[in-house]
Amino acid sequence: MEGSVDDYRRLLDRHGVTWGEKLIPYVGEVRTSAYLMNGHDYWSACFRQLGGARRDMDARMGELDLDRVVRDALGGDVLDNLAALRLTPEGCRLEARTLAVLDETPLSTTLLLDSGMPEEVTVTVDGVAHVVPPGGAKLVAITSASTVVAGEPIDLGALTRRARAARVRLRAGFPCRWSVTSGDGQGWYPRGAVRALDARLRPYFHGDDLELDVPAERLTVSVTRGMEYGSATVDVEPAPGEELTVELTPERLYDAAARGWYGGDLHVHLNWMGDEPATPERAAAAQIGEDLHVLNLVAGNVAGERVYDRELLEEWVGRDLPWSDESHVARFGVEYRNDLLGHFSAFGLTGMPTRFHSGFGDSPDTHPNSAPLAELRGLGAVTGYGHPFHTDLSDTDPPDRAVAAGRNCSAREIVVDAALGLIDSLDVLNHSSIQATAVVYRRLIGAGNRLAVTAGTDAVLSISRRGTASSPPGWERVYAWVDGPLTAASFAEAVRRGRTFATTGPWLELDVDGHRPGDTMRPAEGDTVTITARTVGPEVEWLQLRTADGVIAEGGPGLLTAELTVREPTYVVAVAGGGPHPRSMHPGGAYAHTSPVYIGDHVARRADVEWCLRWLDLLEPLLDADGTFASAAQRAAHRELHDQARQVYRARLREGRAIA
Repeated sequence: MEGSVDDYRRLLDRHGVTWGEKLIPYVGEVRTSAYLMNGHDYWSACFRQLGGARRDMDARMGELDLDRVVRDALGGDVLDNLAALRLTPEGCRLEARTLAVLDETPLSTTLLLDSGMPEEVTVTVDGVAHVVPPGGAKLVAITSASTVVAGEPIDLGALTRRARAARVRLRAGFPCRWSVTSGDGQGWYPRGAVRALDARLRPYFHGDDLELDVPAERLTVSVTRGMEYGSATVDVEPAPGEELTVELTPERLYDAAARGWYGGDLHVHLNWMGDEPATPERAAAAQIGEDLHVLNLVAGNVAGERVYDRELLEEWVGRDLPWSDESHVARFGVEYRNDLLGHFSAFGLTGMPTRFHSGFGDSPDTHPNSAPLAELRGLGAVTGYGHPFHTDLSDTDPPDRAVAAGRNCSAREIVVDAALGLIDSLDVLNHSSIQATAVVYRRLIGAGNRLAVTAGTDAVLSISRRGTASSPPGWERVYAWVDGPLTAASFAEAVRRGRTFATTGPWLELDVDGHRPGDTMRPAEGDTVTITARTVGPEVEWLQLRTADGVIAEGGPGLLTAELTVREPTYVVAVAGGGPHPRSMHPGGAYAHTSPVYIGDHVARRADVEWCLRWLDLLEPLLDADGTFASAAQRAAHRELHDQARQVYRARLREGRAIA
């Protein structure tokens, strides 16, 4: 069946990790991320080779020598999965991180042919000649048993070292996330497990009562279970031939479900290119091993017409996936994608949509995002824009940087769809700029729009080595307060009502005179309300209480209280954060943000409304410069929608709802 794991494996075998997708920037990044991880300046290497702005990269990506990009980005470093053969006038030199092996099975890896020669060089690998241009580079798949000849045979002995074997058995008493490493950082996995690395380069896998073949040497074993747990670590040293049982259980930091709160990841891909096509069984192991209450596996395209996992969506739409239980719900949903207007996810579908993307390949920007949003909402889905903004934005910045030129997946149409009531939420917690998204979010709710804070990691289970994409689902979560049993419908309704907070790990609780996020209070002018925020989590360094006018109180972690005298309609949110921490996989550190408690029915600040109107003005030249339309009518449809949103915001000014 087209779209099956076997089909995806055939694409992988034929095309490599891009699965034959058109070479656009993020496809090129997946290709190079098979070798590079965090800390390597991939995009700088791209810029140096292209010599242009990022908005030109789609058109010029075909000019890019990605093998050379890998070499340049590494800057001479040697990775565990990428040995280098340096070809110089003085001779050839193999550089490699030596990896332990337990038997005679050859190690599969990749060899970077790195030429410093002024002329072409031919290197023969297993009888196949590879021509490396002057000063160029080439990546070649090899094993430790390969024959490599560059003028003379190359000794590949540095690739591996033979270690005596032992076995460890891992038990926690319930499914968890495990990491087993030897002294040099090499990861060890159960047989058949995907060799995944998270954003901090930690090897990991999921399960309980697992057996691993390991070297008989000092090992570090760590276990955790998602953000509601701490981690436990022990060093062991099994003897050769010994089977050593390690019993290790992570400590629970908080129990959200006991308080009626359930954590979800609304943006996870099962398959979306990568180095190992993923099965639903892998998603099940990850969800239960992370104790992730709600998992939304989204079908979506990459750069063309193919919609990955569409067949699974057709089979399971409207139904819980088989491993769901009273505390874990898994569904298939959709990521609708338009790289000019923004991407959004849909959770809780009751039927199949007819639209999945626009603006890719030969497909023009046929319609505004409002059309698929209306269809998805009609199918019962709760919707939210994902990975919205990629450049930092301060509270005082105009929206110009957020609406910068280029097709870069930014959520440009969020200001339109929010005004027209077409979108339910915004992934303030995402893999891109949390700070910029939080600023935009607060501007939107300050301008009279009602949106929930949500979270979507954009984790991809078919990718094992690419920063946050290869981190486990649920490394960021939206917690929603559910009134009653957990179901897909009850969770979606809680998000729709704004009963949420989103977090990289900390628990964040907000109370305003007994009201929680999503509630609307109606105190009389001059009344005083008491605001309380609480946090749990070792990564929290600061805590803020904010209204539409900005920060009204801040302090350290734990508990923060303030009083507010009501003068006009406003909102209250709590925000918490901290620097880099082992519990946070976001490069920006720890962060949590609540949805608002609304004070008054019509919250709208003049400054925020005018900020949104400025955003709408910026959309017109953006569409003229970067939009692709098959007809004047298609372009007009976008303009008409923007005019409708403009009328909504202007009405808020005319009706006196916007406060100076």
